[in-house]
Amino acid sequence: MMPVDICELFERRELVKVCAPMVRYSKLAFRTLVRLYNCDLCFTPMILADSFIKSEEARNSEFTTFTGDQPLIVQFAANNTYDFATAAEMVARYSNGVDLNCGCPQRWAISECVGAYLLDKPQLVKDMVLQVRNRIPHPYSVSAKIRIKHDIRLTVELCRTLEAAGLSFITVHARTVEQRNQPINQESLKLISHSIRIPVVANGDVRTLADAEELRETTRCKGVMSARGILTNPAMFAGYHQTPVECIQEWITLAKAMKVPFKCFHHHLVFMLEKVLAKQDRLIFNCLKDEESVLKYLKDYFDIFPKEKSQNFDPANFTVCDYSCVLDRSLSETKSKLAEDTSSEAILEHCCIFNV
Repeated sequence: MMPVDICELFERRELVKVCAPMVRYSKLAFRTLVRLYNCDLCFTPMILADSFIKSEEARNSEFTTFTGDQPLIVQFAANNTYDFATAAEMVARYSNGVDLNCGCPQRWAISECVGAYLLDKPQLVKDMVLQVRNRIPHPYSVSAKIRIKHDIRLTVELCRTLEAAGLSFITVHARTVEQRNQPINQESLKLISHSIRIPVVANGDVRTLADAEELRETTRCKGVMSARGILTNPAMFAGYHQTPVECIQEWITLAKAMKVPFKCFHHHLVFMLEKVLAKQDRLIFNCLKDEESVLKYLKDYFDIFPKEKSQNFDPANFTVCDYSCVLDRSLSETKSKLAEDTSSEAILEHCCIFNV
């Protein structure tokens, strides 16, 4: 993948429009779709770094890309420097940056010492950022996505610490871990953006282009990230107030070309049609059970159907990712450590890393 300087992207654009990392949803086909509608930067879903390193099945399932899939940030959940830095090295050839999830509030994530758990471990997060920055040269970016603390001074301190460690930019979901649907704290975003020099991406309550522009104006953040808004309307950053029919047609064409599983294919359409169909029609569409019935419904309702070929994706352009160089080096380093430390605990730990 050609190097893209993410910092230059923030310098060139008055407002950088970002598609959020969304579990199950911000995968390759959806990223390709939103790029057609003025989305400047896309994130992968959150990927568990340790599973990515250990399992070929996890790698094939969680990360796919092609030459047109850029600029691209790969987001990992990790709780140690080895996992985060190694996973970053593995995807560096196929992406433009790596992001550390420090904001996932789900109980399972916190119990696994990832996501929002890291908000209380600033030194660990700093070390993780430093490790990636030391291993991978610019213009590859390293960033973090955080939530705010009740004491905003602690959040500002964390942001300054990570900036000093070499962070390229930071995304701030302006809610605390405990908050869900409450309005975001715009004053916190404004304070953070004025307290550090690196770009700040604001996240939360962005459902339209007007929302994004207003949030940029209010907080002076350099970027705005959308999750639920762009899921419901992939064309929102192009100024559409609801998903246009041509966007729906492009989705079904891309999904066919990329062999998107039916469940994911249908779920995306359920979100896209939320504001397009009347309630009774949504109830019918949401209950459809197979691709044939979905495509028939769309043909009857909108007179659209998948095109034979997508102008925006050729199956021959799928990138075949080769991680062997990084894995071989990591295995070699592990063997060296084993030679130095022959305790049973060390042997068990290192063997589990590579399933040996």
